[in-house]
Formats: sequence, structure tokens, C-alpha cells
Amino acid sequence: MDSPFNADVLKGKVALLTGGASGIGFEISTQFGKHGASIAVMGRRKNVLDDAVSALNSLGIPAVGFEGDVRKQEDAQRVVEATVKHFGKLDILVNAAAGNFLISAEDLSPNGFKTVMDIDSVGTFTMCHEALKYLKKGGQGRSSSSSGGFILNISATLHYTASWYQIHVSAAKAAVDALTRNLALEWGTDYDIRVNGIAPGPIGDTAGLSKLLPQEINNKMRENSPLYKVGEKWDIAMAAVYLASDAGKYINGSILPIDGGLWLSKPRHLSKDAVRQVSRAVEKRSRAAPVGIPTSKL
Repeated sequence: MDSPFNADVLKGKVALLTGGASGIGFEISTQFGKHGASIAVMGRRKNVLDDAVSALNSLGIPAVGFEGDVRKQEDAQRVVEATVKHFGKLDILVNAAAGNFLISAEDLSPNGFKTVMDIDSVGTFTMCHEALKYLKKGGQGRSSSSSGGFILNISATLHYTASWYQIHVSAAKAAVDALTRNLALEWGTDYDIRVNGIAPGPIGDTAGLSKLLPQEINNKMRENSPLYKVGEKWDIAMAAVYLASDAGKYINGSILPIDGGLWLSKPRHLSKDAVRQVSRAVEKRSRAAPVGIPTSKL
């Protein structure tokens, strides 16, 4: 789909994206690049990074890939510094690296729980921590007249209520959302850095959807969703472009759910016609019942 934004809304910006070489992260990388940004992607698999950079370069997007694990502070520091050395500055940090799998709480080992927490929540904080000196107003590589940078954290809607077999990710994403709000408060005030989040729902053609809703599991997610469809990676990327651009300059500490309203919905147990019939019967009984007459001698 064509973008509704001008092609230069991120012109001159430098963005570093963890998990930016695949899935939703790669779509954000692509759209940021198409809208004028230079792109650095960070990940653990060199072949995936190389393919992503090649694809971005083929679109005329300045891009570079750096191997690194967000769980390791030394990797985070090295990649952030390498990005600034390569492009001269850092304007945008997107934390999209994540881990996930289906498992019941009793079958999940403490180590498995810790691994997801480390990637999603600790990794997000670690990247923010190492990027601060480059993103803050007047920071290294930034002109004295420029504003602070922008951080975008990708979470989920799993923890808004509760989710089957997702206790580890629900906990991790709840921590990411809390981190987003707290950094928005502290770093928005002290350093003019905007920090926002996007909470995707089920997004088609992603590893997350294939893992959480595999073909082996019979689900009615589409018919239960208010919009009767899964989202597209493009939907997430367009929201990211909006938040990162000047159009979102007064948005700070917000977490935008993008799931078609799925987190609000519940399975429809009765059809509309059945509801109308039941409602009429209930109203008829209500009108026929005596009003204000005690049902007990007490």
C-alpha cells in the first residue's frame, strides 16, 4: 500500500532498530528508510542482517547491520557507538527485539521465563540506557539547537487482560510498557526525549502469528475480532512513522494498541437476531412484574 505520509517526513534522521532485520521490525526499517531516514539494524544472526541490509540498499536506503545481543550491555554499547560512528548521530531508537513461544505456566522453566524477560524488558532498557547520551538534547552528535530524540518500544496487548500460555511474554511486555511510561516522564522532562510504544495484535506473515496461532490450533480469532481480520506489518510501520515524525511531536508516554480492537472483544455467543428476541422477552417480563412490592415480610 502507498504511504499517506510525505516521503521526506524523516529526512536526515538516523534510526537504530533492534530486531529490525525481520518481521515487524524490518517493515519499520523499510518504511523509515522510504521516508528519508538512514537505518542501522541490530540482531544476532549475520545472514539475516546481511539480507536485510541488501534489501534496504536495493531500495536506495542507506543501511548498515550490526551483530549484537540486546541482553549484553557491551553489545548494546558497541552497536550504538558504531551507529553514531557510521552515520554521525542517532535520532531514533526502536526496540523491536523479542522472544516468544507457546507454553503453559507449569511447563515453563524459570530459565525460559528469564530468557524472555531478558530479551524483551531488560534488553529494551539496556538499549535505551546506552543510547541516552546520543538521544538527549545537546547530546553527542546533536546540534545545540536540535530537540531530543525519539524512542519507540514495541510491546503487545497480551497483558491487558490475560492470555493463555503467554505468562512469560505478558510479564515481559507489561514491563516494557511500564518502562515506556517511566522513561517518557523522566527523560521527556530532563532530556527532551519522547518515548512511546506500539502494542501490536495478531499481525499476518510474522513469526509471532505462526508461533501463537499455528495451523494445528483451531482458532476463531478472525471472526471474534471487531474488524474480522489480522493486521499487516504495514499497519504497525505507518504508526511508527507517524509517532517518529513531527506529526507526533507532542505525543509522549503513549502506548498505541494496533490490533483492530481485538483486545476489547469477546466471543459472540448470541447472534443479533437472538439478542433481539431475548431482549424483548426480558423486557416483557420486566414490565409485567409488580414494581415496588416487597418479596419478603422482612
